[in-house]
Formats: sequence, C-alpha cells, structure tokens
Amino acid sequence: MSLLLGLLALGACGKADTDPGPGGVTVGEARALDEAAAMLDERRPPAEALAPSQALEPSADASGAPQR
Repeated sequence: MSLLLGLLALGACGKADTDPGPGGVTVGEARALDEAAAMLDERRPPAEALAPSQALEPSADASGAPQR
C-alpha cells in the first residue's frame, strides 16, 4: 500500500502540460511534437528506396547519345 502511495506522490511531482517547456513551448506541446517526430521517423522509407535507380534512365550507345 505504501508503495502505491509513493508512486502516486511521484506522479504528482511531474510538470503539468501547461508548464513552460523547452524552446518556448509548453510541456504538453513538446511531448506532442516528440510523438509526431517519432511517427514520421517510423514512416520514413529506407535509404535504399531513396537512391536513384539506373533502370529508369535510357541506355546510351557507344557515342554517349541516348537511344530512342
């Protein structure tokens, strides 16, 4: 029981969402920005997917001119 009361007391000591946070935003806004950045990082394609592909470029003949 005393452990539960201790955990509740520690939880009450945290900053409120409306308290000033880093960079001139509130603690709640900073948390929301961190969560949004994490979501964008999860959706980012791997670096190999962003590399240019040689398969889409037209092949060139011996003179270097593209074939049509």
